[in-house]
Amino acid sequence: MRQLMPCPETQSAGGTVREVLDSLLAANPQARGHLLDDRSILRKHILIFVDGDIISDRAHLSDAVGESSTIHIFQAFSGG
Repeated sequence: MRQLMPCPETQSAGGTVREVLDSLLAANPQARGHLLDDRSILRKHILIFVDGDIISDRAHLSDAVGESSTIHIFQAFSGG
């Protein structure tokens, strides 16, 4: 993803992945189309981890985020 757009490490408030992601995308709107589809659902090739665990709710992004949580967003690759 860093090849497509700037992806600096940043801090953002929020109690869920959706809240944090919305805050980040407000500051970086060109990233929205890469991460979310037309229904604002996480694209299938994007993986999000909170504190090292993959999120379970890819549609609503309701996974809880703690005040000191770390979120990593990755673009998944496939191939053989």
